[in-house]
Amino acid sequence: MADEMVRLAQRFINATYNDGAMLGITKLAEDGRTGWPTMYALTRALQYEMGITALSNSFGPTTLSTLQAKYPKLDGSTVPSANFCRILQSALYCKGYDGGEIDGKYNDRVRAAVTGLKSNMGLDAVFPGDALEPKVVKGLLTMDAYVTVGGGTDGIRAIQRWLNGRYVNRKDFFVIPCDGYHSRDVARSMLLAIQYEIGMADGTANGAFGPGTQAGLKAHPVAVGATGTWSTLFTAAMILNKRDVPLGDFTAAVRSGVEAFQSFAGLPVTGSGDFRTWASLLVSYGDQTRRGTACDGVTRITPARAQALKDAGYQYIGRYLSNPSTTSLPEKQIQPGELATIKEYGLRCFPIYQTWSRSAEYFSYPRGTSDAFSAIEWARIHGFKPGTTIYFAVDYDAMDGEVTGLVLPHFRGIHHTVSENSFYRVGVYGPRNVCQRVADAGYAQTSFVSDMSSGFSGNLGYPMPSTWAFDQISTITVGSGTGAIEIDNNIASGRDTGQGDFDPGAATVAGLDVDLNKTAHRDAMLRDVQSYLTSIGVPETGGSGWTDSDWATLGGTSTTKAYDLVLSADWLFTSLARELKLRKALIQTPVLWELRKLNPLDAVADAAVRNGITEDCSTGWGQIFARVAIAARNYCLKEGLINGSPLAEPNLREVWDNLQDPFYNIRSVAYLTVYNAHQLKIARPNLTTDQADTQALLARYNGLGEDAQQYGRELIGLYNVLESYNALSRSAA
Repeated sequence: MADEMVRLAQRFINATYNDGAMLGITKLAEDGRTGWPTMYALTRALQYEMGITALSNSFGPTTLSTLQAKYPKLDGSTVPSANFCRILQSALYCKGYDGGEIDGKYNDRVRAAVTGLKSNMGLDAVFPGDALEPKVVKGLLTMDAYVTVGGGTDGIRAIQRWLNGRYVNRKDFFVIPCDGYHSRDVARSMLLAIQYEIGMADGTANGAFGPGTQAGLKAHPVAVGATGTWSTLFTAAMILNKRDVPLGDFTAAVRSGVEAFQSFAGLPVTGSGDFRTWASLLVSYGDQTRRGTACDGVTRITPARAQALKDAGYQYIGRYLSNPSTTSLPEKQIQPGELATIKEYGLRCFPIYQTWSRSAEYFSYPRGTSDAFSAIEWARIHGFKPGTTIYFAVDYDAMDGEVTGLVLPHFRGIHHTVSENSFYRVGVYGPRNVCQRVADAGYAQTSFVSDMSSGFSGNLGYPMPSTWAFDQISTITVGSGTGAIEIDNNIASGRDTGQGDFDPGAATVAGLDVDLNKTAHRDAMLRDVQSYLTSIGVPETGGSGWTDSDWATLGGTSTTKAYDLVLSADWLFTSLARELKLRKALIQTPVLWELRKLNPLDAVADAAVRNGITEDCSTGWGQIFARVAIAARNYCLKEGLINGSPLAEPNLREVWDNLQDPFYNIRSVAYLTVYNAHQLKIARPNLTTDQADTQALLARYNGLGEDAQQYGRELIGLYNVLESYNALSRSAA
């Protein structure tokens, strides 16, 4: 929401500093909305007024030290100029405080605002009065909040205020937010506080969980009856990990909370704040000297290595279903005979699926769907039994917005595909925030937590996910000689015990379709599609009684547009064809045809259903009736080709709405193709279905009668064009 005083603050910057040119920035938008551009401009203005020549968005060491040297306290008698005061007044407004009239006067309104700000920061005792100290100014020129904001808790805010009040005068401790949220800043401040209490000097204390910090914590266990600063720090760490205990003394209630936390985290249940508990509360990987009972790695499990792992106490081994590289990490993928070795030595395996997944650009609903189909295929090839959890990787520091916009849709695609097309379960590998959010969305049953990456923003400030099965905390080597193997050492919660027995494994089927080589074949394939369709009276645009002009005006679909839409979903056509062991072109052909034949009358029919005038019509990319999709899906459900609940007449509108989603529609086209073979009483389509049966299946897509037969005669030629290029891609794979 726009604020008039913030707008005036922005106007002050623009008017005073030549539209930002004097500050090295562009003119601020005078929109009345507080944001980093405005805060950066105010920071630069402050630097300018203090005579700093190298202006920066950062309120860094030079800015702070200059302010400390020149103005250790800013008030009505020390503020050096009217513009300097206006900067402070503007910053107060951007923080939600009354900064007066932005008139350059440090008056009663400004003094009251400063007093309130410092109280909210928890600094009213250490910095009494209405002056602005340098570290308060530094906090003022951020986007940090100092009141509890939506979703924050008063308990965490109390910890933030306490930390500020106790440690703000230490050299490397700066005012942290008091918004009720755990965060990276709070996590680092907790470590700094512990280092200060251990006795580390300024300059030595750095907020890292190093040997000195660990030694200090080992010397400061806390238990029932403990009071004072160490007890307060420990209970603060518990609260920051979402444990419901009182802040302060170590009471019996705290002990009960500690026991519950230790049990949840896989720690020895002592009820006291011992080192391992301290470590698990403060850093994601906890005490890295712990030996877990689970591990994962990129090295083949040989008999010697299996024996070494067993001797070291390991029971569960994470191994990769596939490896997209033919040169890197040659043993990353499960090797022939490896699962038999794991079984022979009484070990168990949990499968991991990862191709790349190390940047935000990788993640999307289509990619998740494609990954799920690939993982299902590989899990069957290796012989993993139904009920196995497959862990899909998010192997980078996903920001919360990326989790919302990219990772969750990705896992929605995984969840829908694994649930519909297999009897496997979905797990997620990644930072804590990713794991918890994917689980909360209902897209994964268990989590494999990448806690070694303690600097990830998705680990800092987030508690252990409630669904954790494996906690990756260190990389170690076990065994010696031929049995030596480097592994990631994991703690196991018992929520997933992997698989200790395996099916013989599905044979790799030769001749399955692959993704089209678009670089080599896209243009030539389009020309041949256009040529064939033109030969049967379907030009690039128009046709079916429409003039080219009317066709364009009313929104008809061209051959090129229909073709490009089909290619945009090539990954799904490929996945479905491989899953059902049939030719991809058999699914592509009716979809391409129906997309090309879309015209404004189809939109009229869709509108009639949306408005409740009619119950059903052919719709979506494949122009399928909901009743037909229901029948096809129910048949495939009965045949064990897909999973789910049977659909019936009450689901008609739900299914029709689902058919508006191209991915659901294309899936339904594939299932209808299988169902049509049943209706025709011919063999289920496969990799060698002959021309006669292929044409019959294409004809049945359009119903019965002479019109359907003509449909089949027209589509078989289009099928042959598409299949010829799919065959070229297969042969080159």
